[in-house]
Amino acid sequence: MAWFRSPPSPPAGPAATVGVLLVNLGTPDAPSYWPIRRYLWAFLGDRRVVEACPWYWLPLLAGPILTFRPRKTARLYRSIWTEAGSPLLLYTRGLAEGLGRALEATGARVEFGMSYGEPNITAAIERLLGAGVERLVVVPLYPQYSGSTTGAVFDGVTAALSAYRVLPELRFVRDYHDDEAYIAALAESVQAVFTAKGRTHLLCSFHGIPEKYVAKGDPYQAQAVRTTALLGRALDLSADDISLSFQSRFGPTEWLKPYTDDHLLDLVKRGIRRVTVVTPAFAVDCLETLEEIAEESRDKFLAAGGESFVLVPALNDSPLQVRWLEAYVRRQATGWPGFAG
Repeated sequence: MAWFRSPPSPPAGPAATVGVLLVNLGTPDAPSYWPIRRYLWAFLGDRRVVEACPWYWLPLLAGPILTFRPRKTARLYRSIWTEAGSPLLLYTRGLAEGLGRALEATGARVEFGMSYGEPNITAAIERLLGAGVERLVVVPLYPQYSGSTTGAVFDGVTAALSAYRVLPELRFVRDYHDDEAYIAALAESVQAVFTAKGRTHLLCSFHGIPEKYVAKGDPYQAQAVRTTALLGRALDLSADDISLSFQSRFGPTEWLKPYTDDHLLDLVKRGIRRVTVVTPAFAVDCLETLEEIAEESRDKFLAAGGESFVLVPALNDSPLQVRWLEAYVRRQATGWPGFAG
């Protein structure tokens, strides 16, 4: 019996000995009930995402949650879905393709995969090994580290590699929340919106996580605070001109505060009626930015007396994102044989 697999035979011609794997969260295959149910089962069933006793949580998830939640979620996905598919998938694919072109001269091969849904991490790694990759840089597309996101990527990558007899040399990016090039790209994207729409109060809305995860040592909150501070410094904003909040809470447990919608209402009460919102935890736009912030949060802010609400697009597959990520990957792969960087 063969316990471990051998890498696929590389194609004829020069092998791409260095690989880059970009990993994002994932997306349903379609904005309808059953694809969303399958996606939520994989996502919310991951112990990295929901740290609860499986004997309690999984029956609850399989029962009432996945019976009713997919219908509501499907309506939200349909509001942002494009003819070409999910924005998260399209932007992640575009980013991988752009990075591949930028690194073409180095001989590196770039692939992307998702922690949940398709294309998955296992297939992406198989393609890289099949191309002859012996050294691999893994870049989770999460600027700030959390066990519920980056930790899940590590689990997926190591699970995929555990099937192989011969493993590639591995460099795993934990986070890039304070990387100088990333902050510069983020600042440039915000400044472009300020130039076009006017300079207003800047709200940095980060995806939330349960408070208990931070209490157990997760550095996500501290890194979100540092990203905000560095972005404010790059834009020359005073402490009164920039703030941060957390969005996308789920379930009855306490999540990181202030909550974005509550904070927006507080800004109105303080007389701040014009805001620009940036989402530094999201490498590409997705349901949480395009629907939750751009639609739900905007409507609540304006209904409460706000006058102007502008969302800064995520860096997505823009030249800004490709350029800073190219420089970052070049640093990560420096010194590796087969990398002409």
